[in-house]
Amino acid sequence: MKILDLVAERLPEKYALHERYLNAQQVRVLKTIGFDVSYTEARGQYLFDAAGNRYLDLLSGWGVFNIGRNHPTVVEALRDVLCAELPHLVQMDVTVLAGVLAERLLARMPGGLERMFFCNSGTEAVESAIKLCRFATRRSKLVYCEHGFHGLTYGSLSINGDDSYKDGFGTLLPDSVKIPFDDLGALENALRGRDVAAFIVEPIVGHGVLIPSDGYLAGAAALCKKYGTLFVADEVQTGLGRTGRFLAVEHWGVAPDMVLLAKSLSGGFVPVGAVACRKWVFDAVFDRMDRMAVHGSTFSKNNLAMAAGLATLEVLEQERLVENAAAIGTQIMDDLRAMIPRFEFLKAVRGKGLMIALEFGRPSSLSLRAAWKLLEAANTGLFCQMITIPLYARHRILSQVAANNMHVVKFLPPLTLNQEDRRWIASACEDVIADCHKVPGSIWDLGKQLAGAAIRMKAGRG
Repeated sequence: MKILDLVAERLPEKYALHERYLNAQQVRVLKTIGFDVSYTEARGQYLFDAAGNRYLDLLSGWGVFNIGRNHPTVVEALRDVLCAELPHLVQMDVTVLAGVLAERLLARMPGGLERMFFCNSGTEAVESAIKLCRFATRRSKLVYCEHGFHGLTYGSLSINGDDSYKDGFGTLLPDSVKIPFDDLGALENALRGRDVAAFIVEPIVGHGVLIPSDGYLAGAAALCKKYGTLFVADEVQTGLGRTGRFLAVEHWGVAPDMVLLAKSLSGGFVPVGAVACRKWVFDAVFDRMDRMAVHGSTFSKNNLAMAAGLATLEVLEQERLVENAAAIGTQIMDDLRAMIPRFEFLKAVRGKGLMIALEFGRPSSLSLRAAWKLLEAANTGLFCQMITIPLYARHRILSQVAANNMHVVKFLPPLTLNQEDRRWIASACEDVIADCHKVPGSIWDLGKQLAGAAIRMKAGRG
């Protein structure tokens, strides 16, 4: 069987196969919003379809492709490992690649984190953090923030800040306490009983790109130290240069007790997650020889994942992608902010590096208010689809709505964006947002269709 021949032969059937054997609702969504395109190639920040059309990817696989898609340095590292027939997953052995990747990651961690645990994903990193924190502190309670997202397995789901992901899945972890983000008073109230194992927080909340006030994370770290709680920074999305620093916590000079990484660590090829923590926390769990396997993950330190991680770190450094994210991200946000005075719907542009949010809101003029109200009655946040769908259909820019029930469009592109891409984004956003201010108009015809579909879904007919 030749894989490329199989791909070419069956590509016309890909949606039918998913409808029949996988998630049919995902296919329905893609077809409804017009995202049902068959991509045939991917390089860097670009996707290409069968006709050779180029798309700018501002989604990057939910933040997986920080170094771009199919980076040749990572491809070469993976090819070398495959061709060398190296032994791995012996289990009753250790590998040099895992040791070197741990060494290089820990060298980038703030505050002297000294131990690394590898796993396969972001949610598995969160699950590992929960276990390590509970065991090391001998406490069970977990504190997390509204709107935060930490994964969808049972432990991480228990500390998911969006309850829509939890509905119908039964009893989750007890002793999980939700508090508002960026509220030190609420955090101290949750911690003062001295029974909290960990405060787990995204330094910048991905759902909505919520940025903390300048003193929040440092204050949270101080409160955790005061009450004997471990401060865990979930950098699964914000880490590895996404925000213009290697870690987002570096913007505020904070040294967590634990840092969680995943997503872009492997360059988008082989799933890998990582937990960096203080030595005493790690040693509390793995405290005797007969407990060497008390927590683990079968595929976690496989040579492909470790080689991909090492190659990704090399690309970030050699191509200065962290610095590029900081510089071009600022320029893109400046371009978009300049539009706010001209467009009633656009209320704010915020972000760090190449983690960018465009927030929309209720307009002031009467005709626009009526149109806005129509969409809001159908589904809160539906307006944002009137941005993302035309960005894709007209300008071939792939983007996302930041979260359920939010008026936020989120850009999470590869860190390889250039000045041509910057102009592409600015021109496309200006065109689409301007059209939203023309009532009636083609975009509002789309809005009526979306509202009708949302109403039918609520009624159980769609």
